Amino acid sequence: MAKKIALSCSKCASRNYTVPAKADSSTRLELKKFCAHCNEHTVHKQTK
Repeated sequence: MAKKIALSCSKCASRNYTVPAKADSSTRLELKKFCAHCNEHTVHKQTK
């Protein structure tokens, strides 16, 4: 089973998304995604 990474909204800190983890990832992932709580597109950062 593949490991997953949780992404949390940088504005409201809710964990909205999970994505498959890559083996060679040494930096934290940052993606611009839609947050249903904020009702806008915000930067989502990788959590631990």
